Amino acid sequence: MRRAPAAMAAMSALTLGAVMAVGGPASAHGSATASSHPGFTERVLTTGLGDPYEILWGPDNHIWATEKSGLKVTRIDPKTGARTTALDLAGKAFHTTGGQDGVLGLAFQPSGHRHNGVQYVYLSYTYRTKTPAAVTGETRRLKIVRYTLDDRTHTLRSPKDVLTGLPSGTDHQSARLRFGPDGKLYYTIGDQGANQLEHFCNPNWAQRLPTKSEVKAKDWSSYQGKILRLDLDGSIPSDNPVLNGVRSHVITYGHRNSQGVDFAPSGVLYQAEQGPKTDDEINIVRKGANYGWPHVAGWRDDKAYTYNNWSAAAPTPCKKLTYDDITAPPSVPKQKETDWHGTFVPPIDTLGTTVGNDHDFADPKCAAGGLYYICYPTIAPSSLSYYPDRHGGIRGWGNSLVVTTLKDGSVYRLKLTSDGRHIARTEKLWTSQNRYRDTAFSPDGTSVFVATDSAGLVRDPNGAPTSTLENPGSILVFRAQR
Repeated sequence: MRRAPAAMAAMSALTLGAVMAVGGPASAHGSATASSHPGFTERVLTTGLGDPYEILWGPDNHIWATEKSGLKVTRIDPKTGARTTALDLAGKAFHTTGGQDGVLGLAFQPSGHRHNGVQYVYLSYTYRTKTPAAVTGETRRLKIVRYTLDDRTHTLRSPKDVLTGLPSGTDHQSARLRFGPDGKLYYTIGDQGANQLEHFCNPNWAQRLPTKSEVKAKDWSSYQGKILRLDLDGSIPSDNPVLNGVRSHVITYGHRNSQGVDFAPSGVLYQAEQGPKTDDEINIVRKGANYGWPHVAGWRDDKAYTYNNWSAAAPTPCKKLTYDDITAPPSVPKQKETDWHGTFVPPIDTLGTTVGNDHDFADPKCAAGGLYYICYPTIAPSSLSYYPDRHGGIRGWGNSLVVTTLKDGSVYRLKLTSDGRHIARTEKLWTSQNRYRDTAFSPDGTSVFVATDSAGLVRDPNGAPTSTLENPGSILVFRAQR
């Protein structure tokens, strides 16, 4: 039962299909207010969380949240907002101020898979090592750990490492952890922000596949920009795809920042991908497939995107250059999407973020401080949750994807076609001056719990960058009225 660093927006609600708009600031902790969004009430369940990243409905009928910067797992009463700490990882997990590292993905083993009455919980978090990565010098790594859920104390105990030494850093962690209907664990790893901003001289390895010698040595450095599938003990499933002659944990590659994945009851795995300056993506995950990044963003249409490979700059090397996301210097190789002839899976939708070559990315509203990326047409999808057909749920919501976004501060509902292969229509649900990070649904399907970031840049009502958030570090509840 499922449910977003980039920036989120505070814009007036615009009609995309049927529109519902949230009004002003939410009420005080735990109290309900009438929402200006027709058919829903809104309340603030709890505040003061340290960047809640993953939230889900637990088997004890409470909300469980990882706190990325708070370095803990927190259990929250969905009625009162009262909180207890299920796991404190201070001193073990590591978070960089303003970074995307920390305590991240969380997944409960389905109750039907309990072992001798024991339920396991899986968690991912960043830690520090003394061994720098060969190319980047990065000392952060990420691990996936199994814990035992103590039903009496509602805490996590008896940690057991499942997979260690995974790539980590300050940017593009992705870090969504899911149980599949096949009993396997699925985990997303971003491209670590390679080829942009502070990491612009790092080569982007989203297309690089692991070698046999790397797998044998448990060197997972090439897992950047991938989706992984693993056995519950961390081993490589025997039916994972063989890619370039090697079977590893990797089932798909060519990803930028997969901050949203979720399974439909049919077993179809949907994925939300953050685009660069254009082309956020909604994808259907196909085992063994290439999703094109960094050669392609969205569709292979040569619209407003070229792969500017800073790490390969010559004759002036990258380390002597100053990064510019809008105009690359002559020494940086530039490749059109159609110059790359590889096979890849195109998205089923780009959330209206595909623009033409005439688009001006240097919006003066974002010129101060060079924060042009806040004004880019991307909305930065930060999570994705499948909402099934269900009796007594929210009317008309069945067979939909609910997607949170960072840059435009909105939650969207994407109605799927009956076959689940396309987006039939897009509805903007709630918009406020927040960075929405993740969602969880109540068991009856009538309440949507939404987590917000504690800090970061958003668009204000005029579309300019602001760091003022309406509900920082909070869980909001939107409940459908009957």
